[in-house]
Amino acid sequence: MTPHVSVVLPVRNGARWLGEALRSVEAQTFAGWELIAIDDGSTDATPDILKEFGGRDSRILAISQLPLGLVAALNRGLAEARGPLIARLDADDRALPERLNRQVRHLESNPAVGLLGTWAREIAAAGNRRGQLRPPAAPDDLQRLLIKANPFVHSSMMFRTELARRLGGFRPAFRAAEDYDLWLRISETAQIANLPDALVEYRVHDSNVTSLNAIRQAFSVRLAKRCALARRAYGRDPADALAGPPDWRSAEADGSFYAEDAALYRLLDLADPDIAAGACHAADFSLLEARFGDLTHAERALAASAMMQHLTRAEPSHARQTRGVLLRLLRRRPGMMSWPLLRRMPAALLR
Repeated sequence: MTPHVSVVLPVRNGARWLGEALRSVEAQTFAGWELIAIDDGSTDATPDILKEFGGRDSRILAISQLPLGLVAALNRGLAEARGPLIARLDADDRALPERLNRQVRHLESNPAVGLLGTWAREIAAAGNRRGQLRPPAAPDDLQRLLIKANPFVHSSMMFRTELARRLGGFRPAFRAAEDYDLWLRISETAQIANLPDALVEYRVHDSNVTSLNAIRQAFSVRLAKRCALARRAYGRDPADALAGPPDWRSAEADGSFYAEDAALYRLLDLADPDIAAGACHAADFSLLEARFGDLTHAERALAASAMMQHLTRAEPSHARQTRGVLLRLLRRRPGMMSWPLLRRMPAALLR
C-alpha cells in the first residue's frame, strides 16, 4: 500500500542511537508510514542495524550511498518518498508514539499549512530528560520570527512532499543550515505552524560538534536570511547561482552578493583554534564592534572565541587593540562569552 507519511532519516555512523530512533517509529500509533533511511557511507554498525530492522518490517527501506553529505542524503530521501507527507527524524532522536498521528491530522484539517513542527523534550546522551523546547506555535508569530532565527526542531518537522520538491528541496549552498533555508522558502508559499505539545525527544550531545561546523552553520544561517530578504525585495534568489557552500575566504567572495558577510567571517573564522594558530596575529577586530548590533547570538559567541584566540597568540601591540574591543563588547553584552571562555579571560586580558 502507498504510505501516507514518508519518514526520512539520514545517518552516517549513527549506530549508537539508531536503534532507538527506529523503534520509536515502529511504535507510532499511526500505521500508514514508510521509513527511508539513507546511509551516507557509514563505517560502523549502522548498515547491520538497518538490515535487521528492514528484515522484520517491510516499511523500513535502507538506501546506501557514498559519503556525499547530509544535503545529498536528505534530497535522496525526498526523491524516494512515496507519501504525500514527509516527516524528518534524525538518527539520534526519538519520536513519541502520537507524533505522526497528531501531525497528519493537523495537516489534513489545515490544507494551507505546508510546514508543521512540534515542541520537543530535551534528552541527554543517556536518554534521561533535561528540559523542553517550546518554540512559538501561532503561524503569525512564527512568520515574524523565522526571518530572524529558526524556530523549529528539525526532527519534529513534517511538510508536504510535492511542495518541497517544487521548491527544489534542500540546497547544498546552505550546508549546516539547509533546513532553515527550506523552511524560509516554504514560508513564502504556505503557512507554517508548531503543535504546542512535545511529540519528539531531541538528544543533546557533543559527538558531532566542532568549531568549524559551528562557523559554517552560522554563516549559512546569515546567507539564508540574506537570500530570503532578496527574494522578498526583488523577486529573485541570488543563491540560484551557487553550486555549493560559498568560501568566504576566497577572492571571489569580495565581489559577491555576500561580500559583507565574507569580511565578517574572515574574523569569526579565528574562533577555530587550527585556523587561529596560523592566521590571527595581525587581525583587526574593529569590524566586529561596528557590526555588533547585527550579530546573532551564535555569531557573538564566535566573536568572543575568536578574540580570545587572538589574545593568546598575538604580539602585545595587536593584543592591546583586541583587548579594548573585547572589553567594550562585553560591557554591551556580557552574555556573549561562555563560561569556559570567562574562566580563561583574566589571564588573557592581563597579557
